[in-house]
Amino acid sequence: MKKLFVPFFMLLGISITISSCSDSDDAQYVPITPNASYPEVEAAFGSKLDLNNLSNYANQYIPPYIRKRNGNANPVTDKGATLGRVLFYDKNLSSNNTISCSSCHQQANAFSDTNIASTGVNGMTGRHSMRLINARFAVESKFFWDERAGSLEIQTTMPIKDHGEMGFSGANGDLSFNDLITKLQGIGYYKELFKFVYGTEVITENRIQLALAQFVRSIQSFDSKYDSGRIFVPNDGQPFPNFTAQENNGKNLFLAPPVFDATGNRTGGGLGCAGCHAAPEFDIDPNSRNNGIIGTIAGSGIDITVTRAPSLRDLVKRDGTLNGGFMHTANINSLQAAIGHYGTINLAPGNTNLDPRLRPNGFGQQLHLTATEVNATIAFLRTLSGTNVYTDSKWSSPF
Repeated sequence: MKKLFVPFFMLLGISITISSCSDSDDAQYVPITPNASYPEVEAAFGSKLDLNNLSNYANQYIPPYIRKRNGNANPVTDKGATLGRVLFYDKNLSSNNTISCSSCHQQANAFSDTNIASTGVNGMTGRHSMRLINARFAVESKFFWDERAGSLEIQTTMPIKDHGEMGFSGANGDLSFNDLITKLQGIGYYKELFKFVYGTEVITENRIQLALAQFVRSIQSFDSKYDSGRIFVPNDGQPFPNFTAQENNGKNLFLAPPVFDATGNRTGGGLGCAGCHAAPEFDIDPNSRNNGIIGTIAGSGIDITVTRAPSLRDLVKRDGTLNGGFMHTANINSLQAAIGHYGTINLAPGNTNLDPRLRPNGFGQQLHLTATEVNATIAFLRTLSGTNVYTDSKWSSPF
């Protein structure tokens, strides 16, 4: 780590710390050349990608009550996220040129997939494709449902190197990731884009990871009904002035912890959802364990390693339309069913990783939900959905 001291901030007694890494020529360090010509980029993308007039990724509005962040060592930049956008949508990143990151993470569906499993070059994904909304605004810095990637940067190239997904595994007869780099080096627009971002045409896995992670972290959703109300109150516990009585009731149920008797039956309080999905980010608590869903997409065996979840923002579109099934199995197809799952937790044989918050006093929780409570909670969850993230061109395909 090294510290850079800026005279103005020195007067205030503040120092700024900037992370360094092996590819420290990150996007922010390469100045933009005004009115430069990029013929390969212009030929490939036309008006959809203008390197002289970049979209705003780095300085988007973030509400003041949003405090959680991950990925500070790789801050979002306009240039880096622009390259990341191209990589995210480019089918050249798959071995047979048929699959891109966007094939499984579709903007129209909150960057998820309405299919239970997504199609790869050599089969189907083993788990449902996780929504990518507000991935940056979370304490948890590990990725994939089972947290096997230590950072978003590491995660971004793992599907590319997976035999079933994008096919550059270097095993099972696949080409290797180095072969992908050679392939990209032969594409004219990547020569221009990597030089535009990093100062040279050199393509490395690290540079690909930095750009893809910046693009994914730029995907944010803060134009929901929840946000329109939260900005006017000091904390989430206060009634929101723009909410209906039902929505405020649902919010209270979501936030308040339940009261249980000695055998795990709820006798009062709320539903305790915020114990794992704390407002206002609604991200997953990094200490969470299995949520009681132990099935697999294949339908055989059990999977108790899933301990991560995406933000609860944009579970559904604002009109209530699903962005895909819920959970890693995508086998829950409504908000009512999702709430119902937590209403009755069964202690399944073999699930040695069930979260303690779901087994009060050693028993699977029984919330004894009423129809009024379920409907209020659904009404509240729907307030967490925005609209812009589904249509904003800076997150759309440049091809």
